[in-house]
Amino acid sequence: MIETLLKRHLPEWLVFVIDVLFSIASMSFAFFLRMNFNIEEKYTKELLLIIFLTGFIRGLSFFLGRTYMGIVRYFSSKDAEKLFITIFAGTLLFLIFNSIRFNFFDDLYFFPRSVLAIDFFITIFLLVGYRIMAKLIFESNAQLSKNYEKVAIYGDENFTLITKQVLESGKNKENKLEAIFFDNIKNSGKKIDGIPVYDITELSQIINKYDITRFIIAKNKINSNLKNEIAEFCLSKNIKLLTIPPAHKWINGELSLNQIRQIKIEDLLEREPIVLNFSSIKKEILNKVVLVTGAAGSIGSELVRQMIHFNPKKIILIDQAESPLYDMELELQENLNFNDFKIFIADIKNKQRIENIFQITQPQVVFHAAAYKHVPMMENHPCEAINNNVFGTINVAEISEKYQVTKFIMISTDKAVNPTNIMGASKRLAEIYIQSKNFISSTRYITTRFGNVLGSNGSVIPRFKQQILSGGPVTVTHHEVTRFFMTIPEACQLVLEAAAMGNGGEIFVFDMGKAVKIVDLAKKMIKLSGLELGKDIQIQFIGLRPGEKLYEELLNTKENTLPTHHEQILIGKVRNYDFNLIKDEFNAFITLIQKNNNLEIVQLMKKIIPEFISENSIYSELDNHE
Repeated sequence: MIETLLKRHLPEWLVFVIDVLFSIASMSFAFFLRMNFNIEEKYTKELLLIIFLTGFIRGLSFFLGRTYMGIVRYFSSKDAEKLFITIFAGTLLFLIFNSIRFNFFDDLYFFPRSVLAIDFFITIFLLVGYRIMAKLIFESNAQLSKNYEKVAIYGDENFTLITKQVLESGKNKENKLEAIFFDNIKNSGKKIDGIPVYDITELSQIINKYDITRFIIAKNKINSNLKNEIAEFCLSKNIKLLTIPPAHKWINGELSLNQIRQIKIEDLLEREPIVLNFSSIKKEILNKVVLVTGAAGSIGSELVRQMIHFNPKKIILIDQAESPLYDMELELQENLNFNDFKIFIADIKNKQRIENIFQITQPQVVFHAAAYKHVPMMENHPCEAINNNVFGTINVAEISEKYQVTKFIMISTDKAVNPTNIMGASKRLAEIYIQSKNFISSTRYITTRFGNVLGSNGSVIPRFKQQILSGGPVTVTHHEVTRFFMTIPEACQLVLEAAAMGNGGEIFVFDMGKAVKIVDLAKKMIKLSGLELGKDIQIQFIGLRPGEKLYEELLNTKENTLPTHHEQILIGKVRNYDFNLIKDEFNAFITLIQKNNNLEIVQLMKKIIPEFISENSIYSELDNHE
């Protein structure tokens, strides 16, 4: 019967009746206990009156205190406190009735004071006790009828205990904490609030022992190799992998259950934190007017966010994308509390507009991130690739020199190395122009070159996420295709570091770590989404796209590198070009663009860049295949 009742809420009237009956039983037992189970005759004569008064007074106090209103299965310390006060108030009523009878009637008490003292404690014990017992029975019954998630937590002590409290709080508990993992635990098996604690080296053994279904990483600073080892193990066991956000992102400084989120592929591709030379970066940015092209894009916007910490005098944001630029404006004002900026909607191909912006703002440092970067799109539009990526860059570079900009930093790509597509070749042409321009200018021109950035516009990861959400298939171009990946913050931090150390003319190459096989990335993302490959979702191989290559490089095979003081930044030793010769060849593009002759445009690109060999492209016929 109890089990049946606990499947629903106990009716309020039933709770009230049980409380009154327990109160009567408590008072009776208090009399027996106080009088050694031999009740005096004067009290036996008034037994019915005593029972009536006990039921009436306790019932009145329960009614006024509304202690019967709470849901028993969610009985809490606040409910216990309320019940204690109500019982205490009822005991005071007993004393008042005693005093009235003693002083105005027959010099007798209804209830001896010692009996009231005993009754007070017994009543508290009974009423609190049966509520706790009912709660435990309900939770035990719920565990049998409901599949709870068995959870383990790994982290540092503070975050782990906070996460534990969050899991155990609330009314809709779906998680049962089974084990806690710390680093370097000397006495494995000790307990915290009844939960056993283990060393992280015991992960596989303990996970199997408790049949864990969810694993939470409650640690912001964790070795990337260890994080990936944990992830690989959990994914192999179909264990859901979760994490908590950094403390500064907690709502009102408190972690909530909703903030414990599923780990993302970006979290697993992060590397060890980059150590920056903040003093040198600050020297370049502090009290300077800094202009960023492509400021609404993934790289440009993150550069703006990071530069804020170095106290620039003003940041000038240029982009032709209206809505993203407006979003950036709101973010700077409302989220980042930064107002020393000015926004311009402009196209870098419009030289007159760009010069007007320079004239108004007088920038001292320029970060040039604006570019077309979608490989298949540019393969079909060579004119636009040259117009935007090359001549747009030339516009900004020449105007920077005219207005005496001290440093010009261009964001390039690994696709400029041994290019196999129009996009990569256009960026290599921009590199050549910038590098050769440096030798004849007082402005210092610097190039930074890196691979794919996670979550950027056009990145494979957002596409995979969208395909997984829509049920698939997840499309991969080739079984063997690999790419280098870096997070957007990582890339921008290294850009700032390279900008600070650059003296002009360098092509800085970033250490991108190990190349990632795209099909493995897709498989891991599917597992992280809780889906089973081949059952819930499929991977479909669609073939290399026009201009796409299997493996990407960061250096030309004829190039080598020199180290810098930063182990993740190298200087690429590349061929130097004569600016005057280059300028004449670049001018030849203007006539071809006006004629919209794609074939001749690509021919000229290949002439300037002999290593440009098209792959999977209609322009392969232009290559010398001897």
